[in-house]
Amino acid sequence: MISILTVCGNGIGSSLMLKMKIEEICAENNIDATVESIDFNAAQGMNPDLIVTVKELAEQFTGKKIAIVRSYINKKKIKEDILDVLLETAK
Repeated sequence: MISILTVCGNGIGSSLMLKMKIEEICAENNIDATVESIDFNAAQGMNPDLIVTVKELAEQFTGKKIAIVRSYINKKKIKEDILDVLLETAK
């Protein structure tokens, strides 16, 4: 099982929407994952297998595996952006 954090500035709305979309994508592709939505500051102290966020926040993470999405809510774009990374991480 892989651990995934979805990160936005405040950890409330956007990252929660992204969490739900990623859970759907994982289920559709038989990827065993736990997904948690969290704010940027709290994510700094965590060590998940993968962090999923937008480019502006991704640039501030160092030493962590990051997947960048173009949208927090558009499932098609999210899937295009991260499916390969999810499959690679789940190996």
